[in-house]
Amino acid sequence: MISKLKRLLKGEGGITGLETAIILIAFVVVAAVFAFTVLSAGVFSADKGKEAVYAGLAEVSGSMEVVGSVIAIADATGATETVDSIIFTLANVAGGEPIDFTVSPNNKVVVDYRDEFQHRPNLTWSKTPIGKNDGDQLLEPGELFEVTIPITVTTVITPGLGVNTKFVLEIKPQTGGAIVLERTTDATIDKVMDLH
Repeated sequence: MISKLKRLLKGEGGITGLETAIILIAFVVVAAVFAFTVLSAGVFSADKGKEAVYAGLAEVSGSMEVVGSVIAIADATGATETVDSIIFTLANVAGGEPIDFTVSPNNKVVVDYRDEFQHRPNLTWSKTPIGKNDGDQLLEPGELFEVTIPITVTTVITPGLGVNTKFVLEIKPQTGGAIVLERTTDATIDKVMDLH
């Protein structure tokens, strides 16, 4: 019986420590390569996501703001008269990039008008620096530009901007978000009106 047992166990070797170490190292190397691949893909996608967020914020965030009142000017007063121009003051937001206000056939800043009767894109406008200004065409931090938009009946809008009319001016710079000014004219047209 002992001889049969010896014969049964003869030639049966177990796994050695060296073979175990080689298998363990192979598992560790494969796991390390897989972990590196997963981490690299995660870092890459996180960087791309961050770039997309910052690009979106730069595009959406406002680059300028209206400071003070929106004023409507008319040549005559009364319930049947119309507004001739709208005036407001713009400033660069804190930390905002300079905005090019060069006036040309292809304005760098576009102003659109709309009311319940019409939509007029790319209106003509003019600007006047107020206070501190370095003399260039850029609206920079600390500077103010007074913008005047003529909206006379004969040249820009028909029908004219009359009493109790809700209208929207959309000021669109080349970069950054647009400013939307929504106002309503008074029940009677005065020569100077502060539109709320």
